Amino acid sequence: FLDLINAWQWCIFASRMPFSNPAIKNVIFDLGGVLLNLSVPATLQAFAGISGKPLEEVKAAVSRPEFLDYEKGLISDAEFRTAVRDHLQTDASDDVIDSAWNAMLGDIPRARLALLEQLKTDYRTFLLSNTNGIHVQAFTARLHQDHKVSSLDHYFEKVYYSHVMKLRKPDVVIYEAVLSDSGLHAEESLFLDDNLHNIEGAREAGLNAIHIT
Repeated sequence: FLDLINAWQWCIFASRMPFSNPAIKNVIFDLGGVLLNLSVPATLQAFAGISGKPLEEVKAAVSRPEFLDYEKGLISDAEFRTAVRDHLQTDASDDVIDSAWNAMLGDIPRARLALLEQLKTDYRTFLLSNTNGIHVQAFTARLHQDHKVSSLDHYFEKVYYSHVMKLRKPDVVIYEAVLSDSGLHAEESLFLDDNLHNIEGAREAGLNAIHIT
């Protein structure tokens, strides 16, 4: 039943996208909150659980620069875990920290993958995600478990991850890097994201953009 509801919602979503505009040749998807179900509060709760700290302190801790640096690939997985231990004052193991960090990651409903398969027959499709090494390993394993697909590369011409690019949305330079690397024209490209700041950055780079709510 939930798969049917998801399929219905995505059919409505797809019908509202400006694909009837012949100028649109490329579609660039965000991952979390657009394709992948996401619950950041689940990670905040998990961090509170392993640290014994109240949620407000946990929220302050995860707003530290190291968390953004991790998405930019400026620190390693090990350095990130050390930062978590320091800021949350916990001696949790690597596995426990990874489990808490990955608690936000949900599934990718089959209907969304079906839509991606359909779209890539008519459009050049890409993924641009603010993410990190621990999350990539986790959602790739979930994709294989749920759908028997080895990676998200199957659905896109190219996948762009912030920690690999050493750049992060909403900075304009990351959109310009994607356009340049794949030889795309901004006016022919549509970007989809659930974060309004990322939409604004994309529009500043000249992309057509839809805020997914």
